[in-house]
Amino acid sequence: MDRDALAEFLVHHRSALQPQDVGLSAGPRRRTQGLRREEVAQLAAMSTDYYTRLEQRRGPQPSTQMLSSLARALRLSAEERDYLFRVAGHSAPDRTASDFVAPGLLRMMDRLTDVPAFIISALDEVLMQNAPARALFGDASVYTGLERSGIYRWFAHPESARTVYPESDHARQSLAMVSSLRAAYGAMGPRSQAGEVARELEARSEEFARMWQSQRVGRRFEDHKVVIHPEIGPIEVDCQALFTEDASQTLVVLTAPPGTDADSRLRLLSVLGTQQFSPSPGR
Repeated sequence: MDRDALAEFLVHHRSALQPQDVGLSAGPRRRTQGLRREEVAQLAAMSTDYYTRLEQRRGPQPSTQMLSSLARALRLSAEERDYLFRVAGHSAPDRTASDFVAPGLLRMMDRLTDVPAFIISALDEVLMQNAPARALFGDASVYTGLERSGIYRWFAHPESARTVYPESDHARQSLAMVSSLRAAYGAMGPRSQAGEVARELEARSEEFARMWQSQRVGRRFEDHKVVIHPEIGPIEVDCQALFTEDASQTLVVLTAPPGTDADSRLRLLSVLGTQQFSPSPGR
């Protein structure tokens, strides 16, 4: 671990970011150039003391999970993230690792505060959510392992994962899930996590096994859909998706025409928050 290089790198990238770059308010009487240490710590879900010790060259070696959080907080590119890992004494992670979020998508999502928006991987793992998305779907950070994949939960736990969509839409959604997993399987290979998800679901779900044999391939999002909130009820939304160049990650934004009942229901999400609701196992 190169403490000097790590500290210099963190200080430089913290100073290069402005609060508005990461969705924070600058506030009055701001003297710090760039972000404050406590702001980076907040974004990375770590204590301010821990982060401060890293910048002061006296902290312990950060774990790979901590480094991934710092890479997201500082909006690092893939190359910058690799450098961060190496100076911290770790090997650079696999570029297909699902905990890395494209900084371009992050910057766009930082500006989306009043409508549900989230970033997902090719396996339908939620990598980032804004507050309205958490209020609508629940906090996806509670899931670990294969459960992180919305595709896996859709077939492994249909009794709970499908409650977010009307029953009339389940068949279409199932086909879309299988087609999306087939596309990821083709891109990532049979020994990848996509292959693991497919094998587990073939053994666990007759529905999935039957649909998997159809060899359908494709990844798209319905332009218009209905999602169901446990308290607000059904909400008709328009769905827009923006892919990274390699199609490995997608920013999904849900909106409704201004002045409509659906628009009012989406606005109500910000008022309700997530305090009353347990996470929805699927989307």
